[in-house]
Amino acid sequence: MRNRFLKRLIRTSSSSSCRFLHSSRRNKVSACVIEEEGETVASLRENPGFSYGLNWGLAGKGVIVKDKAFQNLKSSDLLQKGATIAESLSGLPLHVRGTLGGTSTISKAQYSKLLKQVTTHMSSISNIFVHDGAIGLLPESDAKVRVISDTPSAVLTLSNVLWETPIRAVSHDSCPLTVYAATSVSTAVGDVIGLGAYGNNGFIAADVERSSLVLCGKAFADINGTKLALAALSEPVISARGGLPLSARLLVSGDSTVLLFAPENAIESCADLLVSANTGIVLSSQGVAPLFRTKKYSGINLYNIPSAVILATFDSSGSIPSVSKLSPDQAAYHFLAGYQNGEFVPAYAKGPTSIGALDIAKALLSELKELLIPTFLVNVGHGGKNVTGNDLFKLVRSAKIAPFKPKGGDLQRKYDGFLSGKFQEIPKEFSF
Repeated sequence: MRNRFLKRLIRTSSSSSCRFLHSSRRNKVSACVIEEEGETVASLRENPGFSYGLNWGLAGKGVIVKDKAFQNLKSSDLLQKGATIAESLSGLPLHVRGTLGGTSTISKAQYSKLLKQVTTHMSSISNIFVHDGAIGLLPESDAKVRVISDTPSAVLTLSNVLWETPIRAVSHDSCPLTVYAATSVSTAVGDVIGLGAYGNNGFIAADVERSSLVLCGKAFADINGTKLALAALSEPVISARGGLPLSARLLVSGDSTVLLFAPENAIESCADLLVSANTGIVLSSQGVAPLFRTKKYSGINLYNIPSAVILATFDSSGSIPSVSKLSPDQAAYHFLAGYQNGEFVPAYAKGPTSIGALDIAKALLSELKELLIPTFLVNVGHGGKNVTGNDLFKLVRSAKIAPFKPKGGDLQRKYDGFLSGKFQEIPKEFSF
């Protein structure tokens, strides 16, 4: 039932990433890739940097290999090719077309022009570097990614963001994402296409419809911005394949896993048990996994179904108890609101998203019921004390947690007022 709902959701969403990739031209190129791919390993051994299959695949993405294309090199090989560890950047301009809420800061025409500028530039570079990876680790529902770059440094950085994927998995995938890391393209390209001037560091631009991401200049070094864009691009693919992408974090203690939705001010005290400080996980009946590769737990492929879901709210008014248990219907309601001390963050998602918060809340409700995952509402602002990760696990294991009941005030009126104004129709089963 849930899978049918998600497939219907993706078909009607603003994203048409899979349809875009099924054009006749794309299918023609893919056939060539599959036919030649079997010779790739042997040919690379004899003539490193040259593969008919890879060159066909890159041509299908607009990049014509001038001399050589090096694919999936190890870190040591990338360093030998001149890769350097890039200095981390943050806060670069981020443009994502095709997401929900607000007006896109880049038009279809602007993105098309940008992509043409970038691919033309990369086609003029002698050596191209390619890395294949994936977003999410769930075997049935990850999103395959191909990085195409004019420098080994960008590949070295981005290979630490993406999970490993089997050889030829990207070439055989029906809806792969493409990342163009054009480090040597003029950063003035933003001004040329009408986005404005951005200085020497560059900018990030993504198009959900095209399933592609452009990192201009040093933008590949803005890991947080890159992850936000990749998460938005991957949502339709992951959801169509039965996974549920969520803006959550994983807490792990022994064999227990907790799915945590929380404001930033509650995260620092839980850092010792966090799989990753970044938000972004995929939940399915197979288990739960981070969207992106993590250094701390890079060897772990998949976690068990969460033993609990925790919605952390921050309320200093005293209306919300320190901890209470939620029914699945209540969990969906409070998840949709994402209440934080007078403000609301629907689905706890602060970055761009290509799937609506209400649709995600419906899918989460289905998962909570199907997988029988208990859910708790924790007020991290209660009493002015920091709540640590160990505190959260103790709460989950406690058998004496009362059902949610506000301590007075007009809190429900605030919730209902916000949700009714934000969403046209709230499902009847969603309850405060």
